[in-house]
Amino acid sequence: MSNATVATVIFGGFMVVTVALGLLAVRGRGGGQGGLAEWSVGGRSLGAVFIWVLMAGESYTSFSYLGAAGWGYNYGAPVLYVVAYLSCGYAVGYLVGPMLHAYARRHGLVGITDMVAHRYGRPWAGALVAVLASVCLLPYIQLQITGMGVVVSTISYRAISLNWAYFVAFAVTTGFVVVSGLRGSAWVSALKDLLVIGTLAFLAVYVPLHYFHGYGDFLDRLVDSKREWLTLPGHGGADSGLGTGWFISTSLLNSLTVVIFPTTVAGYLGARDGDALRRNAIWLPAYNVLLFVPMLLGMAALFVVPGLTGAGSNLALFKLVVDSLPAWAVGVIGVAAALSSIVPMAVFMLVIGTMWGRSVLSLVPRWRERQKLASQTVVVVAGVLALLLTYTVPNTLVRLSLISYEGMAQFVPMLLLGLVWRRFTLTAALSGLAVGGVLVCWLVFSERDPVFGVNAGLVALAANLVVAVAVAYAGAGGRDGRFGRFGRFGRDARNDARPDSDVLAELMPAPEARPR
Repeated sequence: MSNATVATVIFGGFMVVTVALGLLAVRGRGGGQGGLAEWSVGGRSLGAVFIWVLMAGESYTSFSYLGAAGWGYNYGAPVLYVVAYLSCGYAVGYLVGPMLHAYARRHGLVGITDMVAHRYGRPWAGALVAVLASVCLLPYIQLQITGMGVVVSTISYRAISLNWAYFVAFAVTTGFVVVSGLRGSAWVSALKDLLVIGTLAFLAVYVPLHYFHGYGDFLDRLVDSKREWLTLPGHGGADSGLGTGWFISTSLLNSLTVVIFPTTVAGYLGARDGDALRRNAIWLPAYNVLLFVPMLLGMAALFVVPGLTGAGSNLALFKLVVDSLPAWAVGVIGVAAALSSIVPMAVFMLVIGTMWGRSVLSLVPRWRERQKLASQTVVVVAGVLALLLTYTVPNTLVRLSLISYEGMAQFVPMLLLGLVWRRFTLTAALSGLAVGGVLVCWLVFSERDPVFGVNAGLVALAANLVVAVAVAYAGAGGRDGRFGRFGRFGRDARNDARPDSDVLAELMPAPEARPR
């Protein structure tokens, strides 16, 4: 058989296994006929292992194979911001994850839109967050479709066209996530992690030995001839805007944002208890070690396949793989990369569906009692929309992706500050969100990012926070919504005078409730 046939057969076989595994995840649980909580957050019953593979799978995307290697090839050291912000985000998540889990479990909530609607007592506020958050999340579905298309077309030696690869990405993901929800994503993520760990461990040894006779020679060449790739601001110098200020500000912003990212919160709410999340936060940084492999191999490609430009640099890692390994190995590595697109894509689609089914379509009486069906319908619609835009106007969503993280960061005060500070009103939250959202869009789309070396999203978040706090203090004597000036957590009005320390105690599970 030809190389293309071997690699394609291996890929096709694993895609069948992926769909089957996702569907088997709901065996014994009503055949996928459970309620919205079972579908969207796994019945809040996932243990530490499944939560670990799910959240690791959601963070280790096709970017890890394509973008990380491409950044390593083009810039070098600045790509390490990914490791920095994820590690810091896990530390923040050690505190925030159990807090959000306890609050959602107590009140039967299944996402950030639920939390906003419940906290501020306004269902339309949750619907507004669902719409705005979808604008930030939809580009990620498109990017994962695009990433998987590039991977599949490359590993099949161009036997599978990009357009067919895009469709396969959509069909496989939709095939299991509509039926099995978060639990299916966790099962598929376990398969993905086994392949990712195995293939990257192999490549970490194979590539330096095959091309450079070991790490010693490779690193010597890197230090001698590509020294600027090893320090900030990396290759491209000050003109790249990727200096120390950008590195620190981006790591800080993303570490705060990742803990309230709807896909991350879906993982939090799927956990069996807060202790599973704490253990998960301790273990997850170990997964970041894998990120160093594509980063280093991207720099290794500088010597093996020099001259890659533009989007071609994202294929730096696969150029090394396809040119030197047998077809069956190329197929397996391609499957690992493809699953790194499918798992996060599934969670993004699931979260968008849940937000709309729970907070937007539920405002329509006919859908109020059919929230799971509404959510599953939105999953398909979101996937189809991303697929169609990938075919027709791919640059539209790619451009929107520029503000995905910076845009989601503007929800941090509304969600986190709102949960721990009773004086924080809906008016204050929306005022800050409006200022931060407009500012970040203006800075990014007018190409003023970074601002004096600082990530534009952090500048906007600072303005957001200042405005929100000022409005909260200015309106402290008035009333905001049905809960008055403080906003309640589903308790009687007589409890509105409780200090903030008591609110924190409410959000955290009682010590005696934690399993020993």
